Amino acid sequence: MITVIKTVHTIIWSVMSVAIFYILYAGIMHIHNMMVLFAIALVCGEVVVLILNKWTCPLTPMAQKYTSDRNDNFDIYLPAWIARHNKIIFGTIFVVGLLLLAADWFLHL
Repeated sequence: MITVIKTVHTIIWSVMSVAIFYILYAGIMHIHNMMVLFAIALVCGEVVVLILNKWTCPLTPMAQKYTSDRNDNFDIYLPAWIARHNKIIFGTIFVVGLLLLAADWFLHL
């Protein structure tokens, strides 16, 4: 079961990472379309889920039931350093992307 949880967690993380990097790309390339809005909504939805779960992915407590491992990446197929700093790394990229999009939007009003 831990393998299933880690796989699902990794797939969700991958989708969220693609959305975050697309937001950054859109900000750099001055892209404003429905895909950008969808990516922002997806990431904001993930942030709401994390807030409601005290900044912990809901899959983490599920994974804890199936292993005594508590390394930073025990519940996901990522290198430990990425799992450890995930929110800081990707949160920063997300905010930078949003700032670029906002600046571009305000400059072209």
